[in-house]
Amino acid sequence: MRRTTRTYARLLLAGIRRQSTYRLAAFGGLVANTTFGLLKVAILFATVRAAGGELNGYDIGSISAYIWISQGMLGSVNLNGRTDIADRIKDGSIVVDFLRPLDVQAASITSEVGQALFALLPRGLPSVAIGALVVGMDVTSSPLGLVAGALSLLLALVVSATTVYLVAAAGFWLVETRGLQILYMVVSGFLAGLFVPIDLFPTWLRVLAEVTPFPSMMMYPVDVISGRSTGLDALGLIGLQVFWLAAMALVGHLMTRAGRHRLEVQGG
Repeated sequence: MRRTTRTYARLLLAGIRRQSTYRLAAFGGLVANTTFGLLKVAILFATVRAAGGELNGYDIGSISAYIWISQGMLGSVNLNGRTDIADRIKDGSIVVDFLRPLDVQAASITSEVGQALFALLPRGLPSVAIGALVVGMDVTSSPLGLVAGALSLLLALVVSATTVYLVAAAGFWLVETRGLQILYMVVSGFLAGLFVPIDLFPTWLRVLAEVTPFPSMMMYPVDVISGRSTGLDALGLIGLQVFWLAAMALVGHLMTRAGRHRLEVQGG
């Protein structure tokens, strides 16, 4: 058990080190996050003011928190559907991974989470800091709220890595998954609340979003960190994130086992 834990800890650190080699790309991502954040400020601030200063519970402070926290998470939450494991399935090198004394799914997710954690340092936190300094925002000041926000953020990264693994695992049957990745990118960003909060959706569309794992990747942690959801409401959102993590992990496990069987039948 201790050896297994140490192995996955090294995989996590390897993911962090790997992402740390792309410092210039991280700086470019920060510039892009800030630029698009300012554009969203112009659009959503005008929308809230046009609604009389309050729109579905959002005022200027809370909509600003939504904008900058979601922009800060953009480099860490995988909403593009691309992972390295997809290429290994496509070129057949996944068979080598199955020979190693590691769970392929868990190893892939751990490495992905390591990369996501590093991206928070040069890209995520500075984006939020710039937003706070330039236009200000409302965030929770409660110590328990901050702890809940950190937990919700960590769960969001793991849910994202666990869900995007399913796109890659579809490659056991499809081989080429670029079309599926594009579909994932279009759907996940919209339903995760990347463009506008899902509370501003029409009721039917908000319900549709809430029966998918995508709000757990961005909308729920934004609500907890900003203090829009507190107490039992925050715990409920964290509980939903845990549910989706367990569900996506189970589906991924079943797909991996079926995919391995398919490879063995075909002589892979």
